[in-house]
This record gives sequence, C-alpha cells and structure tokens, in this order.
Amino acid sequence: MSERFVPEDLDASKWSNLEPYYNKLRDRDLSCSKCIEKLIKDESELSEFVSEKRAKTYINMTCHTDDEHAQNLWKEFVENIQPKLSEYNDLLNKRIVNHKSVSELPEKYDLLIQTIKSDIQIFREENIPLQTRLSILGTKYNEIRGKQTVHYDGEERTFPMMAIYQENVDREVRESAWKTCTKRILEDTEEISEIFDEMIKLRHQISTNSGFEGYQEYMFAAMHRFDYSIADCMEFHDSIEFSCMPLKNQFNERRKNMLKLDKFRPWDSTVDLYGNKPLRPFNDVSELIEGCSKLFHSMSKELGDYFDLLDKNNCLDLESRIGKAPGGYQYYLQKSRMPFIFMNAAGTQRNLETMIHEAGHAFHSFYSGHLDLIHERDSPIEFAEVASMSMELLSHSEWGQFYNKEDSIRAKKKHLEGIIEFMPWMATIDSFQHWIYKNPNHTREERKNKWLEITNKFGSKYDYSDISEEGDNMESILETSWQLQGHLFGAPFYYVEYGIAQLGALQLWNYHKEDSLKALDLYKNGLSLGYTKGLRELFAATGIEMSFKKDHVTNLINEVHKSILDIEV
Repeated sequence: MSERFVPEDLDASKWSNLEPYYNKLRDRDLSCSKCIEKLIKDESELSEFVSEKRAKTYINMTCHTDDEHAQNLWKEFVENIQPKLSEYNDLLNKRIVNHKSVSELPEKYDLLIQTIKSDIQIFREENIPLQTRLSILGTKYNEIRGKQTVHYDGEERTFPMMAIYQENVDREVRESAWKTCTKRILEDTEEISEIFDEMIKLRHQISTNSGFEGYQEYMFAAMHRFDYSIADCMEFHDSIEFSCMPLKNQFNERRKNMLKLDKFRPWDSTVDLYGNKPLRPFNDVSELIEGCSKLFHSMSKELGDYFDLLDKNNCLDLESRIGKAPGGYQYYLQKSRMPFIFMNAAGTQRNLETMIHEAGHAFHSFYSGHLDLIHERDSPIEFAEVASMSMELLSHSEWGQFYNKEDSIRAKKKHLEGIIEFMPWMATIDSFQHWIYKNPNHTREERKNKWLEITNKFGSKYDYSDISEEGDNMESILETSWQLQGHLFGAPFYYVEYGIAQLGALQLWNYHKEDSLKALDLYKNGLSLGYTKGLRELFAATGIEMSFKKDHVTNLINEVHKSILDIEV
C-alpha cells in the first residue's frame, strides 16, 4: 500500500492546517510525467478532505438556516478557506499544464487536462473576493427562503407543507392556501431583487475580468460545456416550444373544461381532475424510507442495498421543518465515499419523485466510487441528471410499494404529464438566464417585461385578474415568480442540464419498457464511468443519443404523450 500524503486525522476546517500540504505540492520538484501523476494523485487525496469538510459544513448550514453557529461556520469556509483554495488550485493547475512532460501523461488524463486548461482560462485573482461575495449573497437568499413560513390551518407551516393544500378537491381551500403563501412570498420580493441585482453586477464583472464578453461565455467555460454551445441551447428551446407547448396548452384546456372553471387560476393546476383526494404515498419520513428500500430492492438487490446504506449511515435528512432551506439535493462525501440526501418531505407524490430522483444521484456516486481520483468520481451535470431522472422513470413499475393499483396508475400519469409540463419550464429558466447575462445592464422593469414575455411563450395561461384582496397586489406574483427558482441564485446556468438529461432518461425508459434488465445494465455501465469520458461518450456508453434537434425531441415527447393516452385511470 502506497504511503499517504495526508494524515487520516487532518482537520480541514482551518486554513492553517491545510496550507502546509498545499505548499508541499506547490514546491515539489517535478522532473517527469510520473512526478506529475504523483502530484495529481496527492492533490486528489488532499481535495477529498477539503471537499468533505465543505460538504458537511454546507449540509449543516442548509439543514439549520436558523442556527447562527452553523451559518458562521459556512461563512468562515467561504470567506477564509475557499479563496485560498482558488489561488492554490490555479497555481497547481499551471504547474501541471505548463510542464514540458505533460504531453507524456497517459491518455486517461486527457479530459482532466482539458478541464484544467479551461479553469486556467477563467481564473483571475481579482475575482476571488467577488466570488466570495456571491457565496455570501447565496447564503442570504437561502436564509430568507428558509424563514418563509405561514400560519395556516391552526399551525405554522413551511411552503413544502403547504403543497398538499394545492391538491385539495375543495377549490376554496386551494385558493386560500395559495393566497396565504403568495402574500408571504411578496413580503420578500424587494430584498431578493436587491440580492439578484448585486449578483448580476458581480457575475458580469467576473466574466469581463476573465476576458469574456459576458457571463454566458464565462459559465460555459467554467462548467466545462465542451459538447454543446449557446446556440444549441437556443435550438433546444425552439424544439421544446414546438413539441411540448401544443400538448401543455391542450392539457390546461382539458383541465379547465373538466373542472368546469370560468377562469383557470394558478391554484387549479394540480388538483385531480376526477375529484380524487390528493395522492398521499407516505405519512412520515420513516414510511418514505421503508417504502423506498422495498422499491429499490424490487428493482435490484444492488440498488436496494445501496439505499439501505444511506439510512444506516445517517445520510438522510428528509423531513420538512421550520428553519430548513427549501429544495433537495444529493451531496457526495468524497472521503467517506458516502452520498448524503437532503429534501423537504411533506407526504406528496412530488416528494416521492424527489426522493427517487436524489437516490438516483446517490446510485451514481456509489457506482463511480471505485475510481481513484476525485475528478474521476465527478461527472458532467448533464449526465449526473440522467442518473436521477432515469430512476424516476425506471422505478414506475414499483410504485405499488406506496399505492394501491388505481393510485399507482394515477401517480404514473401525473409524473408523465409533469415531464411535458417541466420541459417548457426548463426552457423558461434557461431563456431567462441567457437574456439576463446577455443584457447585464437591464433595469428591473426590463427584467420584469422579459420574464412576462418568456412565461407567456412557455407558461400556463392562468387568469390573475381580480385575485388581490384589499391592500394586497397578488397579481404581481407572476412578475417575480422567478425568485422561487433557487438555481438562479446559487447555481447560475445550471438548469438546461435537466432538459438534456430528461431526453436521455426517456431513451433509457424506452429500453426499460422492452427489457428492464438491459436498461439497468446500461444505466450502471454509464454511471460507473464517472468523469473518465466526455459527455457525449457517456451518453453513448449508456446507449442513448444527445441531440437538440426538433425531430429527436418531438419523437421522445410523443412517446410520453402516447403512454399518457394508454393509461386508463
């Protein structure tokens, strides 16, 4: 066994503990390609400690947005460790790619060298304080959203807890719940707009500092988007408009007619058309965990055993509670080689889909966990989302773990309809981001008008007339509804990945309908590669095609629609 570079008990929470090891890497003599390989390996080992400390600090911060100590630890990492890491990473990257022997490295390092060159291209020391400020602003956004609760039906409730009321068959209950949440959201729109205004300025400054025309180009380099372009995203938006919008509008018109509505309101979008009670797959988190364990074991022993490891190792924080950040994520603990899943479960079908989705990310982490280097265990986001979105579809046949036959069919149909609803929303967010950063000096009025223009193109045609109560302006919720999409604040330009991955997931689903074992084998084959191959190669290894063309997108969406029509409720 080779000698370790980093001691097992290294405390990565303090820069003073990390600096000596980064200095050793900085000062090490590099005389040949073998020396470069050893540098890459030792840096990977050190990065495992840093990554895991960052992960645990972030997890604790999002689990407890009302805990001042947890917030301060995260800010300490962001302000005092992350900037130093940026400097040293750039220094080490340059040592590697500028070395005369870099061309003698084995082929397995080609992709790493490509990403390093991209990282060097974008790095500027003057951007470090700007990026630190962006992290602080993102934390502030999470704090605001974490505090958004309402008093409803006799108790204080989080927004995830309120979601169940939007499925209530009593329209007055739905309207009351929607208005209660909307009124609370509108209290924070000004503060969130101020955060976003500053973020846009900082991001544009970062991009121009790095020699880019704007933040679009900067982020494509930063996110290592080597396999598609800004123009491809525009083509993708057009393909979605062509393939999904006629169906989306058809669904909404059918909903309005079946519910016998004079006006189609935002609180009419999720209630069951046949007057059935909301789908309730579980009552508490323990039921969710037990049901998912059975579900994944039914798919394969390997998946079931992996999921059970999460529970056994306390790697699940699933319940919705006051003081917890919104949303859901999977975070891989690189040193422990264990995934952690965070979400806000309140007993809805959407919660079940989120749990299965994040479990798909966890399976990806397990399958690629055998790879030696930290960069190999990563993967392009577009493919990481194939892992999660595929699992939602491949698990359809096992949803009976949570439902009787009739409700299981309802849930599947709801999920498939949701795909056709989601793709235009993805295009909405992606279009909005491209416009924002192409026009960084826009006014709030211009931003509002552009958002309304895009939502008119891709959104549901809700009637907002006469919904305000005395002293309120609830119609304005549409103008700032983008503020509810956390990716705009914490992960800019991370959204088109969901659409790209959905196309891959639908192709795997088509395989699964013909041969479930083949589909799971393809799934494992692609995920096991981690980031040892490029994006298009990973798609190919999974037996799927990556294309934004109208015919390709339309064929897949038509398959979804056909399956919806074949389902009898």
